[in-house]
Amino acid sequence: MRWEVAAAIVGMTLVTYLPRAIPLVVLKDRRLPRFMVLWLQFIPVAILAALLAPSLLQNGGEWSFGWQNPFVVAAIPTILVAAKTRSLMLTTFVGIGMAMIINHLW
Repeated sequence: MRWEVAAAIVGMTLVTYLPRAIPLVVLKDRRLPRFMVLWLQFIPVAILAALLAPSLLQNGGEWSFGWQNPFVVAAIPTILVAAKTRSLMLTTFVGIGMAMIINHLW
């Protein structure tokens, strides 16, 4: 293995794990304020929304917010199931099923 490849692997490992490990080490014996714990609970949802929004709202490279976008149409029942059941598995099945149905019909 060339040293550049090894250095890249070590660098990517550090960049990946240091941001996760440092807060664990620094905050392991501390009790976080309640507002901070509540705020931190929203981070996964915010990241997921930021990752999904461009995929859902773009159709053929153009921004499309209306009913002509099949991704928006598939997302609506999926979001409703997620809000009602809070079941990741059921939400995933509904989302995949709706995407399959709409891709077949569209």
